Amino acid sequence: MTESPLQRAKRLHGEGQLKEAGQLYIEVLRRDPRQPDALFGLGHLNFRAGRHNEAEKLIAQALKLDPRLAEAHFTLGCILQSANRFEEALAAFDQAIKNRPGFMEALFNRGAALMALGRQSEALKTFEAVVAANPGFAGAWSNCGGILQKLNRPEEALRCFDRALALAPNLIEALVNRAILLAALKRFDQAARTTEKVLSLRPDHPYARGDLAYFRLQACDWEHLENDRAEIIRKIEAGQPVVQPLSFTLISSSPEEQLRCARIAAGAWPLSPAPLWRGESYHHDKIRVAYVSADYRDHATSWLAASPLEQHDRARFETIGISLLNDTSSKMRPRMVKAFDAFIDVDARTDAETAGLLRRMEVDIVVDLMGFASGYRPGIFALRPAPVQVNYLGYPGTMGAPYFDYIIADRVVIPDDHRRFYTEKVVILPDTYQCNDSHTQPAFAAPSRADTGLPPHGFVFCCFNNSRKITPEHFELWMRLLSEVEGSVLWLIDDNPDATRNLKREAGARGIQPSRLVFAPQVSHEEHLARHRLADIFLDTLPYGAHTTASDALQAGTPVLTVLGSSFAGRVAASLLTAIGLPELISHSPDDQYALALKLARDPQALATLKAKLARNCETHPLFDTVRFTRKLESALTEMCERQRKGEPPADISIS
Repeated sequence: MTESPLQRAKRLHGEGQLKEAGQLYIEVLRRDPRQPDALFGLGHLNFRAGRHNEAEKLIAQALKLDPRLAEAHFTLGCILQSANRFEEALAAFDQAIKNRPGFMEALFNRGAALMALGRQSEALKTFEAVVAANPGFAGAWSNCGGILQKLNRPEEALRCFDRALALAPNLIEALVNRAILLAALKRFDQAARTTEKVLSLRPDHPYARGDLAYFRLQACDWEHLENDRAEIIRKIEAGQPVVQPLSFTLISSSPEEQLRCARIAAGAWPLSPAPLWRGESYHHDKIRVAYVSADYRDHATSWLAASPLEQHDRARFETIGISLLNDTSSKMRPRMVKAFDAFIDVDARTDAETAGLLRRMEVDIVVDLMGFASGYRPGIFALRPAPVQVNYLGYPGTMGAPYFDYIIADRVVIPDDHRRFYTEKVVILPDTYQCNDSHTQPAFAAPSRADTGLPPHGFVFCCFNNSRKITPEHFELWMRLLSEVEGSVLWLIDDNPDATRNLKREAGARGIQPSRLVFAPQVSHEEHLARHRLADIFLDTLPYGAHTTASDALQAGTPVLTVLGSSFAGRVAASLLTAIGLPELISHSPDDQYALALKLARDPQALATLKAKLARNCETHPLFDTVRFTRKLESALTEMCERQRKGEPPADISIS
C-alpha cells in the first residue's frame, strides 16, 4: 500500500530524517491546516530545534483539534518545564498520563515538575511509581534519593543512590548527590572518593573540583592540598565555576580572588529583567525589615542573632523572620519564632513565591543572613522583592551580585582599602559587625578534666574551630608548641572520624604522641560554653578564622590568639578582640602567634593577668553589649531606608 504524505513524514521523523519530515508536514498542512498529527509533528521538530515558542503554538493547535494526543501533551509539558512554568507543565504531564496510563516518560517528568514546585512528598510517590513499574530506571532511583535527602531521610536516600549507580555506574547526577549526602553524614573520605569518580568522568563538572578539596579539608586530608589550591585558583582566574565561594574562603586568603569566585557563582542567578520592586514608594509608620535564613535552629547564626533580634525597637521597626528550612525540632526554634513580629516558613515555597510574598508585604529592607552558606537561595534576591537588600552575617565576603545593595561590616573586617573587593556598598558599624547574645552564659558548672578526657595536669591549648579550618601550616606550629611545653595537650572538636584519624596520624608524623590530641565530642551549646573554662588559650586558624567560636571562647573567659588575615574570613577574631579591648592578642604572622602562645604557656602570672582583664572587659566593653549593638544596627538600617526613600542610590555608610 502506498504511504500517504503524513505517514511518510512520521516514518522519516522516527528515522531521524528531520529536514525531510518537516517539509512533508508543511506540505500536509498546506493541504489541510487542521491536521492535528501534522501540527504536532512540526511542533515536535521545532521543539527539538530549540524553537520553543513556535513549538508551543503548533502543539496547542494540535491539542485543540485532538486532545487525545498523549505525546503532544507530554511534549508541551517539556516545553513548559524548560521555561520554568512548572504548574502548567504538571497539568500537561497529568493529561498525557490520563490519555496513556503507564506513560513512563511523562510520569518521570511529572515527578521532576513536582520537585521544582517544592512538593517533595508528591514527587517521591511519583518516582516510586516509576521504579515500581520499571525497576531498571536508574534516573528515577536517583531522583528518589534526591527527594529523600531533602526530606532528611539520609540512609534511605543513600540506598536509592546506590541502587541507581548499580544500574548506571556512571550516572553523574547520582554520583554528585551521593557525595553531598555522604558529606552531610560526615563520611568525608567516601564523599571525596565519589567525587574523584565524578571528575574522572567529567573533569570540568561544575564545582566538583572545589567539592573534592572541601571534603578533603573536612577530613584533614592534606596530601593534595597544594595541588588543590593551585588548580582551583587557576580555574577561578579563568572564570570557571570550580568552587563554591564559602569553600573558597578556606583555600584562598585573597579578597580579590574571592570577589572573582563570588561573581562566577552569582552568575547562576542573574538580576531578573522583571524585578518585583520597581521603584514604588512605601509609606509605613515603622520600617519593615525581613531577615531571611535557613538557620533559625540550633546553629551559630541563631546563637549570635537571637538577642539582638529580640532587642529591636518595636516602636520603630516591624521585623519578619523568613525561614528557609522547616526545622521545628531544635531547641532554638521557639525562641527565634518569638523574636520576630511575624515568622513565616517558606521551605516549601519556590524562590518566586517567596520573593512575591516579600513584595506583597511591602518589606522596606530584606536582610540575607545566609550569603553563600549551606541552604542559601540567592534566587529570591535576584527577583528584587525589596527596595533595599542587605548581605549580613552568614557569609564573610561579597555576594558579587548587583542586587545586594549593602554589606554590614566594621573597620577591621573591611578596612577602607578593601572596599574595592565588594560589589555592595559597605556599612561600617563602630565596634564590631558581629552581633552577640549578652545572655549566653555557661549554664553549667565547668566539668572536671577527667570528664572531658583531659589529663589531670598540664597546659591546655584549644581550637574549637571546625576541622575544615585547620591547615597543615598552623598544625605544624601547634605541634611545635606541644613539643616546647611539657605535658601540654591540644584540645580539638571531634568533628568527624576521618579528621580525628588523620590529625592523630599527622601528630605522630611530627614526633608528637597522638594521645596529646584530645577530641571533644559534640554536646549542647551550653555544655560546650561551660567546658571552655578548662582551656588555657584558644589558638585561631587561617585563612578562615574563628567567628562564633571566638565569641564563645571570650565569653567563657578563654583568651583567643589570632592572626590578622588578608580577607574578611580571617579578620573576624581580630574584630572581636578589638571590640573587647584586647588588641594585644592580635598577631601579624603565624610565627608571632606562636611566640605569644609560648610566652603565655610559660608565664602563668601573665596568663592570669590576661584572663582577669578579659573577665573585666566582658562587662565594660561593647562586644557583648547587645542593646548597644542593636541600636547601632538600627541606625544603619534607618539610614539605608532614608536614602532609598529620598531617591538616593546606595552609598557607603559609617555609623558613629
